[in-house]
Amino acid sequence: MLSAAAATAPGQAQPVQADFRETLARVAGRMEQWYARAASVMSTETVWIQPLRADMTPLDFPRRLSFELRVEWDPGRTGPGGAPLANVLREPIRVNGRLPPGGDQGCMDPKPVSPEPLAMLLPARLRESEFSLAGTTRIDGRPALMIDYRGVASLPEEITWTDECVSLNLPGRSRGRIWIDAETYDVLRVDDRLVGTFSFDVPREHVRRGAARSMVVERADSSIRYRRVAFKDPEETLLLPASIESLTVIRGGSTQRTRITQRFSDYRRFLTDGRIVN
Repeated sequence: MLSAAAATAPGQAQPVQADFRETLARVAGRMEQWYARAASVMSTETVWIQPLRADMTPLDFPRRLSFELRVEWDPGRTGPGGAPLANVLREPIRVNGRLPPGGDQGCMDPKPVSPEPLAMLLPARLRESEFSLAGTTRIDGRPALMIDYRGVASLPEEITWTDECVSLNLPGRSRGRIWIDAETYDVLRVDDRLVGTFSFDVPREHVRRGAARSMVVERADSSIRYRRVAFKDPEETLLLPASIESLTVIRGGSTQRTRITQRFSDYRRFLTDGRIVN
């Protein structure tokens, strides 16, 4: 469902809605182009996983990780509901400054394969969210559109347990805002948050002695910023992730508060003949 949030006189409603549908279609087309180009780019991802106190100040030292990261994109490969898939692939480089030992996977560590967050803007996946125009602004001196969204997908939640760790996929339970370059239709920033709270039971085999039999996700926020990265041979400039800031609060017996900071650097392009180009 598409809608327009801009204030208009009654006679202007239909033109504004039509203009916004055209804008959203251009954004979606730009995303297909972006994935085709981003799939040939690698980067280094540095991650800090910081436990927090109740007042959101740091508790203990953060867990530090680094990965070699790339985007996996095949427009012919689809997932549930026939929607195209776009994933982030990670190869571990360091854990707390050391070479990663086998099996050293923390519950809050980024997964080796995880969904690429901009996939919701692909043409075949626009139906999974409601979009509305929230206004205009300027970012780094450039005009930008602000688009609000709310998930409406009816796919069931996915709750996956691995030993004491749980992974959640909650389609249709998020809302947020996207900042779009008004001239190129590139994504400049995405803010996302969980709508309400989400409760789930802990299977008996995963309940430790004295632990809670249910858990509640009270908060899950994220903010992704993008920056322009220049490449040579051939010369090209892409808007690529610069950073991701996430905050989660999960209650289950005790309350776990975690801030995750991800930074992306050392962007390089790999070509079909095996060369890597900075």
